[in-house]
Amino acid sequence: MNFLAHLHLSGNNNNIKIGNFIGDAVKGKSYENYAPDIQKGILLHRKIDYFTDKHEITKDLCKLFAEKYRKYSGIVVDIMYDYFLANDWEKYSNQQLEHYILDTHRLLMGNFGMLPFKVKKFLPFLISRNRLLSYRSIEGIESVLNAMARYTSLPQHTNFAIDILQSKNQFLKENFHVFYAEIIGFAENELESSQA
Repeated sequence: MNFLAHLHLSGNNNNIKIGNFIGDAVKGKSYENYAPDIQKGILLHRKIDYFTDKHEITKDLCKLFAEKYRKYSGIVVDIMYDYFLANDWEKYSNQQLEHYILDTHRLLMGNFGMLPFKVKKFLPFLISRNRLLSYRSIEGIESVLNAMARYTSLPQHTNFAIDILQSKNQFLKENFHVFYAEIIGFAENELESSQA
C-alpha cells in the first residue's frame, strides 16, 4: 500500500492516521518513543504491508511488472493501488477526495514537530505538488514513478509501468477492488483489536 491507502485504512483516529503515514520512516522498536495511538498506527502500517505483500492478488500483479522492476515490482503495484483508490474514492468514502486530502495536510502540518526527520524532508514537497491528489491521473503516476527513480532505489522504467497500467487497466482495476475489500476488513479488525 502507498500513502493514500495507508491513510484511508487508518479509520477516524487522527493519531493512528499519523502513525500509519509515518510507518515506513520508523524502524525497529523506535515506534515505542511515540504516543500510544501513534504506535498503533505504525504497527498497523507494518501489518498492512505484510498483508499486502503476501496476498495472492498482489503477487499476481507483481508479475506484470517483474520483467523490468524485478524485486521492486511490489512498490510499483502499491502505487497502482493508490491510482485505483483515488479514481474510485467515492466507493470507499463519503468525503470528497479533495477535502480528505486537505484535512490530511492540515493534520500532518499541525503535528509537524513530532514527525520523523525523513518525513519532515518530503512532506512539504508532497503537499506543494498535491501528490496525493495526483494519484488520480496517469500523469501523476508517471511523475511519482519518475521522482522515486531519482530519489530512491526504484529502477527507471516509468514508460514500461505506464504501458502496463494503460494496457491492463481493467484487469488491474478489477483485482484492486477484490483486494481492497479484503484489506479493509483486515484493517478494521486490526483497529478493533488494538482498541480492546
